[in-house]
Amino acid sequence: MKRMGMIFRAKANKALDRAEDPRETLDYSYQKQLELLQKVRRGVADVATSRKRLELQLSGLQQQSAKLEDQSRKALALGREDLAREALTRRAALQQQVTDLETQHQTLQGEEEKLTLASQRLQAKVDAFRTKKETIKATYTAAQAQTKIGEAFSGISEEMGDVGLAIQRAEDKTAQMQARAGAIDELLASGALDDPSGLAKDDISAELDRLSGGSDVELELQRMKAELAGGSSGQQAIEGGKSGAAKQHEPQDKPRFDKN
Repeated sequence: MKRMGMIFRAKANKALDRAEDPRETLDYSYQKQLELLQKVRRGVADVATSRKRLELQLSGLQQQSAKLEDQSRKALALGREDLAREALTRRAALQQQVTDLETQHQTLQGEEEKLTLASQRLQAKVDAFRTKKETIKATYTAAQAQTKIGEAFSGISEEMGDVGLAIQRAEDKTAQMQARAGAIDELLASGALDDPSGLAKDDISAELDRLSGGSDVELELQRMKAELAGGSSGQQAIEGGKSGAAKQHEPQDKPRFDKN
């Protein structure tokens, strides 16, 4: 089972490597960094909002404290010490709340400064990553195009390889058909193959047929002359015509034939 799991992971990893595009991976990483930067900015905004609310509460408490102090002074001026004491007691409680809010305000202000600094640093890293990402993408695209051009020129690409194989098969079939046609012509010329149509004859047979055809015409012409002349003289003329026709159509030179 461990071995099967290892084989499966290896094949899956290889398939992922083939399917992975570095440019898409870089774009996805950049998108995730932008999302993280957006979250940090929202955190800064939330802390700043809380700090602003505390500042408003502090301002209200301080106004109430000043009002109670003024009331205690007026009560003492009117001889109402009890009212003055009550006002000062309330003012003391407000001062405790002011102290607590000021502590929280300082804490929130420190957190806001930290988040702001982290946001600025993250923004700088994101900007640097974006520049590097675009550089890598441009370099990868140029290298990919150069590789395809090199493969096309060298003929080792898949597309050009198929074209080259098709051309090679066409040339092989053409050469085979030419060789077959030449072999058939040679066999027909040598008489090793018979032409059932009777259209193809060797050169010797064609020449003999031509000579015999001419002799038959001359013999027929002499025979007709003999019939018209009549008697034995006509018979002699026919015999003389045969011998004369044979001499007339006897070839002076032996015909030359192409071995092919």
